[in-house]
Amino acid sequence: MSYQASASRYEKMTYNRCGKSGLKLPKVSLGLWHNFGGAQDFENMKKMLFCAFDNGITHFDLANNYGPKPGDAERIFGKILQENFLPYRDEMIISTKAGYTMWEGPYGDFGSRKYLLASLDQSLKRMQLDYVDIFYHHRMDKETPLEETMGALASAVQSGKALYVGLSNYDGATLKEATAILKELHCPFVINQNRYSILDRTIEQNGLKAAVQETGKGLITFSPLAQGLLTDRYLNGIPADSRIRTGPGFLKEDRLTPELLGKLHALDALAKERGQSLAQMALTWILKDEAVTSVLVGASHPAQILDNLGILEATPLSEAELQEIDRIVLER
Repeated sequence: MSYQASASRYEKMTYNRCGKSGLKLPKVSLGLWHNFGGAQDFENMKKMLFCAFDNGITHFDLANNYGPKPGDAERIFGKILQENFLPYRDEMIISTKAGYTMWEGPYGDFGSRKYLLASLDQSLKRMQLDYVDIFYHHRMDKETPLEETMGALASAVQSGKALYVGLSNYDGATLKEATAILKELHCPFVINQNRYSILDRTIEQNGLKAAVQETGKGLITFSPLAQGLLTDRYLNGIPADSRIRTGPGFLKEDRLTPELLGKLHALDALAKERGQSLAQMALTWILKDEAVTSVLVGASHPAQILDNLGILEATPLSEAELQEIDRIVLER
């Protein structure tokens, strides 16, 4: 029997407007990063997508190089999409990106027009799609003129291969420059994607968060759980099946210093006082103000998605709780 989406899928999710655009995103979106594709259980990957969509997650975020092998996440997502989600395509926001190394030679990286438009064509082919809803430039490129990179994004929209464009891993000053160029090109630039968590405040320090609000753009954040540090996963040692032991190597064992573990235990205690898990409190913290449109969560099984969605009914963090989180993280 083919997949049929839950009739109640829109009852609990909140949808936030993406800056001053007409696009709305679910408060919680699903990121398909290195946790999706490759030799992982195909049926489990299907169940994760079904669980997400059945609970109002309409936004699925990918990139050309996501997956244990670059391109895997898009390929597997495309297969599941074609077999199960075609009746719901117009209810979905599908995004992809280009900017990091994807193929050998001088044309498979960074921000040239050659690379971005070729990569988008490859992504569409892998996902078996005519267009994506959002196409991002994945990182800043100081060697390519910003006008060239932004012009390539505008061409993606003009060709009908993307509906909106976004920028990922930009700082505040470059965002403002890019905004001016894209406005001249009449290109629907609506969103920025950046890392943000209780443990990583970079977007507050480099002006990105303020620039997003000043320019009227949306903001979607990734790594809200700091690669699993802001969960109960590492509070009592490093499990054999953890990301540190089996993952792609982005999270190193030496990150778990006694000082950091002390902070994590203090945060966990505060979360328990709120009736939340540490992960749920970390996600609630991300959405503490209107600057953040949506938070991207990753998952390895459906239960994690459901646990993350528990934040939809959470009490907002009080000013005293926000101050206590800052004291734990910033002052110790």
